[in-house]
Amino acid sequence: MTLTRPPVKRTALVLSLAGLLLFGASNMALAAQAKADDPRLQAMQQQLDDMRAQLEQLRGAAQSEQRLNAIQLQLEAMSRELAEMKTAQTSTATAVATLKTPPAPTAITTTLPNGRPTFTSADGRFTASIRSIVMLDAAKFYQSDNPGPAVVGRDLSEGTNFRRARIGFEGVLFDDFDYSIFYEFGGSGGEDPGRLYDAAITYTAFDPLQIKVGAFQPNVGLAAAASTSEIPFMERPSPAEVTRNVAAGDSRIAFQVSSNGAFGPNTEPSAMRWMASAALTGNTISRIAGNGAATSLPFGEQTAWVGRIALSKGFADDWRAHIGANFQWVVQPNDAGVATTPRYPAQLRDRPEQRLDSTRLIDTGGIDAKHVSVLGLEGAVSKGPMLVEAEYFQIKLDRRLTTAQRLPDPKFSGWYVQAVWSLTGETRAYHAADARYRAPRPATNFSPKAGTLGAFELAGRYSVTDLNYREGRLFSTAVPGAVRGGEQKILSLGVNWYLNPVMRLMLNYQNVDVDRLSQTGVQIGQTYDAVTARAQLNF
Repeated sequence: MTLTRPPVKRTALVLSLAGLLLFGASNMALAAQAKADDPRLQAMQQQLDDMRAQLEQLRGAAQSEQRLNAIQLQLEAMSRELAEMKTAQTSTATAVATLKTPPAPTAITTTLPNGRPTFTSADGRFTASIRSIVMLDAAKFYQSDNPGPAVVGRDLSEGTNFRRARIGFEGVLFDDFDYSIFYEFGGSGGEDPGRLYDAAITYTAFDPLQIKVGAFQPNVGLAAAASTSEIPFMERPSPAEVTRNVAAGDSRIAFQVSSNGAFGPNTEPSAMRWMASAALTGNTISRIAGNGAATSLPFGEQTAWVGRIALSKGFADDWRAHIGANFQWVVQPNDAGVATTPRYPAQLRDRPEQRLDSTRLIDTGGIDAKHVSVLGLEGAVSKGPMLVEAEYFQIKLDRRLTTAQRLPDPKFSGWYVQAVWSLTGETRAYHAADARYRAPRPATNFSPKAGTLGAFELAGRYSVTDLNYREGRLFSTAVPGAVRGGEQKILSLGVNWYLNPVMRLMLNYQNVDVDRLSQTGVQIGQTYDAVTARAQLNF
């Protein structure tokens, strides 16, 4: 039998049309992968095999190599399309097999604990809370009518000020990471509004070990550990404020490792609880100066170690005692550059426990230092609505001088004692994770309709901050190496009204006594009284 071959042109046309039809069919099949089945794919595979066989027959005849190559490329494209369809069908089948039990739909729970918007994922691994702290302060100063011409702060500024106006987020990421980001729009007289205040991440998977990094305040003392929205006075005691800003303080770049636990059952109220933390700290977050230009950065930033340990023990009849110690060691102060004197300045100063006026009545000035060290001892005792706490600090500066210029290394000190009494019976609960006392939670909220008033608290404090070293006598010239930073004593009385867990009104009275000599021995200190008030919102 003789095989009759069709004309070449007709055969090529047939093959081209068939290829186009198969190409279109493969595209349609790809668009409907979910409906494809094995028999259909087998039929398409058979058609492709038949086309290949016919191509081999044509190769046996004297046909144009270019035309045959074109048909070959078309068949290869069809083959690729068919392979992709098979792969897609396999993937779809796998997906269907693994999704027989569909996962629970992602849901977010929104709550408002004490007015704080909080969002929580269905599995609890993610949370986000919107936080805000707003404090509006007012002050009136009662100073002498005829202070000496050299007195520092002869006319302190009265009026009002948003001491704090923060807003930000905090929450949990992937179960094991706590985060916080806060922006600050308030201030204390020297900062521009609108600046990053806190930005930190804490890894908590190694419970009870916590690893924290970012910009925050490391744990550095009893008064410093307390939240500013929970302290019994409008400001922290001056000696605690001076010392915490040596190497810790707000907005400090730091890496901290901390842990806490108990000796014995952790759930027992009488358990001995412990807390320990250590941090490597750097500089504070750079800010913008009042003139709109960026603050000049030091040639080398400060590095320091900060640490704290604390023990707390509960006793019968609602007694609790706390003891602790903290330290700071500045390895390298900020380097201000060779053109600046002193090049490595260490400076201790503070406002008199208020922030309406930015004047520092006590100030050591810049001292060229190799190292700065701070040692703090802390103690507290509480029983029911009563709390008494105290801290003592000693600061030492190692001067950076040549042997020929050698001067004695100055030492400074400070201490405070404060007592708080809740008139309505609430207690300041102890927070073991940070070794600090929290604000009382009102047993009832202020509500004229219900006849409830909230919670009331009385507070008293006496603080001494001594930044003098070999200050000498009145009208005497300072001897070499002397530091006349001044000694400040403050008696404070306060009353706090907690309308509810997020709102508080505060009224403070201060008697401030500053003894400070100029370099020539002139008295530049003063004594005055002040009345300050605050309206606070914190959620």
